[in-house]
Amino acid sequence: MSPEVAAHAAPFAEMALLLGITAVAGLIALRLRQPVLIAYIAVGILVGPAVFGLVRSHDQIDLLAQIGVAVLLFLVGLKLDLHHVRHIGPVALATGLGQLGFTIVVGFLIILALGREVMEALYVAVALTFSSTIIIVKLLSDKRELDSLHGRIAVGFLIVQDIAVVLAMMAMSAMRGAADATAWEVAVSLLTRVSLAAILMFLVMRYFLPGVVRAMARSQELMLIFAIAWGTGLAALGEWAGFSKEAGAFMAGFSLASTPYREAIGARLTGIRDFLLLFFFIDLGARLDFSTLGDEILPAAILSVFVLIGNPLIVMAIMGFMGYRKRTGFLAGLTVAQISEFSIVFVAMGISLGHVGVQALGLTTLVGVTTIALSTYMILFSQPLYERLAPWLGVFERRMPHRELAVEQQGQATGTPDIVIFGLGRYGERMARQLQEAGLSVLGVEFDPELVRCLRGKGMNVRFGDGQDADFLESLPLTGVSWAVSTLPDLASNRALLHALTVRGFAGEVAFVARDDVQGALLKRAGAPTVLYPFRDAVDFTVENLVALIKPEKEAS
Repeated sequence: MSPEVAAHAAPFAEMALLLGITAVAGLIALRLRQPVLIAYIAVGILVGPAVFGLVRSHDQIDLLAQIGVAVLLFLVGLKLDLHHVRHIGPVALATGLGQLGFTIVVGFLIILALGREVMEALYVAVALTFSSTIIIVKLLSDKRELDSLHGRIAVGFLIVQDIAVVLAMMAMSAMRGAADATAWEVAVSLLTRVSLAAILMFLVMRYFLPGVVRAMARSQELMLIFAIAWGTGLAALGEWAGFSKEAGAFMAGFSLASTPYREAIGARLTGIRDFLLLFFFIDLGARLDFSTLGDEILPAAILSVFVLIGNPLIVMAIMGFMGYRKRTGFLAGLTVAQISEFSIVFVAMGISLGHVGVQALGLTTLVGVTTIALSTYMILFSQPLYERLAPWLGVFERRMPHRELAVEQQGQATGTPDIVIFGLGRYGERMARQLQEAGLSVLGVEFDPELVRCLRGKGMNVRFGDGQDADFLESLPLTGVSWAVSTLPDLASNRALLHALTVRGFAGEVAFVARDDVQGALLKRAGAPTVLYPFRDAVDFTVENLVALIKPEKEAS
């Protein structure tokens, strides 16, 4: 092979090697129940000059990394349609802004006390405020808690954070080349450019985009190409206008957020985002200077403790003040116990603007890896963690948590039901209706306030509350109830419910719904007296009906 051919083949071979190593590392991360982005950073460290030095195609990786960040911000903007922004709600807004303010002020003071310069302290303090929407939504979705009360509130203040990170990027990029300008001049410059950009974006969204998007939507492939072109094009335009590529990409997504095609665009871009972002984290790991990271271990440990403990505490304090129970505040607070990929992107942008040095990026990355890893386990095992800490969390709950009590006390029926069903999803609701039609008195318990209101509107006897909370069970008319049935989806919730019923002294029979034999065996091992298998029973019933239909036809032929 000639030297010219070898030189051209080298980047392709390096990419192939890189993807293979990343796939193996990602599998290991999944087995350890860790976000794969930690594996990506680890791969970057391994293949970079600090360890094996296997990859030298840094320009190609950097270009893919920049496109990945643009696609990430594009998708964030795509989720923020105006209707949703108007209905974020006072709780999410208050919690989001309160957590942002607390983390920035206290974090800034801690970093200054660690001997850092003002600009570096400001960048890192702002970076500490951002939690990973991607990781949190994935974890809550896996645990089927996305539609729970704490899940809805968490998603609400994560949206507030997403908006804040874009505003912070705009503010910092406005300071590019403005070292000699006063704060007033920088603010006026930023306000002017933001106003002009807002007017231009309004005109584009009103008169240009609807027709173009309709035309592009005739072909799904063309729609995908247009979305990427629009996102990267506005990213480049945003940088040219003195903002940043990230801010431009965000506005590109936001401009399409109110169109009827946003779900289709988002679904097709998610895989591309994940693929391209791996290059950002690999590039980040490869660029880490380990000669300076040794000095960052103690500061990173201090800041990690602050994020892991301080952020959840402020969320619990705000939600407790606004009338939520300590459990709701605790579960929502755990979702801000880490920093996000945005934090690293934000500090990396500060380096490109010349505001901070690479040591700030190393510090932020160490805090990110530490907090993401630990908070993942905190969220996965949130219920056992809450049970251990609950006796000390009473300070974060009002004597009368009026927001939850208001929903609980609406529509309460008197009398003792024959059966209580915990969890009124599709299966639980249908079970409740069939039992009512059979003449039994049924009380449903559900933790989704919107579903509670909907089912009450249909005439069902439903209580809002969490069956895993022994204090809540005290308010239920369980004395004399014959059966309690749980359709809760995960093993941890069912274990907690069984424990709460035992503490409450429930004397009736208890049954749990299992999705498969494995979950059923685990429930039996946890002490569940009766286990129901709806999917297996449904298959058995279907097979019996099919056999009854097919056999006569076969015999007749």
